[in-house]
Amino acid sequence: MPSLSDLGAKALHCLPPETAHGMALGLLRRGLAPAACHAPSASLQRELFGLNFASPLGLAAGFDKDAVALKGLYRLGFGFVEAGTVTPRPQTGNPRPRLFRLTADGALINRMGFNGSGLAVFSRNVARTRKRGLAGPLGINIGANRDSNDKAEDYVTCLKRLAPLADYITLNLSSPNTPGLRSLQEGAALKDLLGRMAETAASLEKPVPLLLKLAPELKGAALAESVRAAFEFSLAGLILCNTTTARPQSLRSQAKGEQGGLSGAPLTAPALQMMREVYSLSEGRLPLIGVGGIASAEDAYARIRAGASLLQIYTGFICYGTRLIDEITMGLAIRLKADGFAHIHEAVGADT
Repeated sequence: MPSLSDLGAKALHCLPPETAHGMALGLLRRGLAPAACHAPSASLQRELFGLNFASPLGLAAGFDKDAVALKGLYRLGFGFVEAGTVTPRPQTGNPRPRLFRLTADGALINRMGFNGSGLAVFSRNVARTRKRGLAGPLGINIGANRDSNDKAEDYVTCLKRLAPLADYITLNLSSPNTPGLRSLQEGAALKDLLGRMAETAASLEKPVPLLLKLAPELKGAALAESVRAAFEFSLAGLILCNTTTARPQSLRSQAKGEQGGLSGAPLTAPALQMMREVYSLSEGRLPLIGVGGIASAEDAYARIRAGASLLQIYTGFICYGTRLIDEITMGLAIRLKADGFAHIHEAVGADT
């Protein structure tokens, strides 16, 4: 018999994608989503960035852009949640339709364009929720407004405002849906931005770990430079990886030609390979969060063994519903025990 979460996921899939997304947030906001069925095994607990994670499985940025449903998301069983992307000023994003299901491919294409209510509304929402308490660490993903004349300054503005509210902050320089944004993740532009962020962070009353989210298209010398910059500017870690502009020949769905970032199953192999490369480049000394094409416990465990200290899901959560959270956390504990690992940190990078 299908569970309530299965039935709910099927009902939402009958609606246009962005309508379904809004309805899901509304249900979570009102506490109407199911709670996790199982507490994570003690073998899955992690301590990173000075934070305690009851589970390594988190929700990636993009789902709760305005931080309106945080309590409901933790209730589902996520070990941590990353809210945003938030920009200093409100913006409507790109014209609709801008979110497309590729059901036959287990994928999504989005060209949302950092739509959101802006820094003031986001900050109030997070502050209100924090007063009632959160069940795990909260990451905040920050970006730049599309029409900004100084995108680096937008990141500084967000960092100053959000540092007191965040357990960690992610710099999103890798979304393909804001013109010119990805140019910030390479070369002199990256060093300039990270230098300004480091200077700002040093002036804050409350230190906050800074992470950088990279695009899957970064390869070779450019990828190695990003890893070196992470060490040079004392970043807490890297998130691998954002959506891709690539379109594999294997795609079958009608919407495969839509512009935007592709996520889900087609990203599984490239994201796994990127994890292996960055873990090797960093010699295992830099905490890495794996995201992209994780839709099963097998996918999650492969990413851990490739070098991920933490994991995030998004498209798999959209496609398979809340049951995926329990399936991954329970499946990871089973696989660790079967391979003789007492704790998940022992498995990180085991295949590299």
